[in-house]
Amino acid sequence: MNKTMSIIIINAITVPKERAAELEKRFASRAGEVDEQSGFLGFKLLRPMDGRDVYHVMTEWASPEDFQKWMSSPAFQHGHKATNEQGPVGTGSEVLQFEVVDFDAS
Repeated sequence: MNKTMSIIIINAITVPKERAAELEKRFASRAGEVDEQSGFLGFKLLRPMDGRDVYHVMTEWASPEDFQKWMSSPAFQHGHKATNEQGPVGTGSEVLQFEVVDFDAS
């Protein structure tokens, strides 16, 4: 039997090429609030290599409930302060959610 081990949340952000460096700078200086959240397992910013203009912000969580707690927390608002104050760098985004499947679990 397959068992869900964790979940992956990907925010696919469309970023005009002239604003890509700004997006990367914002993530480089991110508040890091998410790192301290219960159930948070990891973060990666994925830069496109194929000429597309979509960055992927990938986070891994122990459960959907942990992710939802983060989304509704004051820490989430603080972590997105630059977007709230300076506006978004991207022109659009799509949130994708995946379960990580462990094929070795029985």
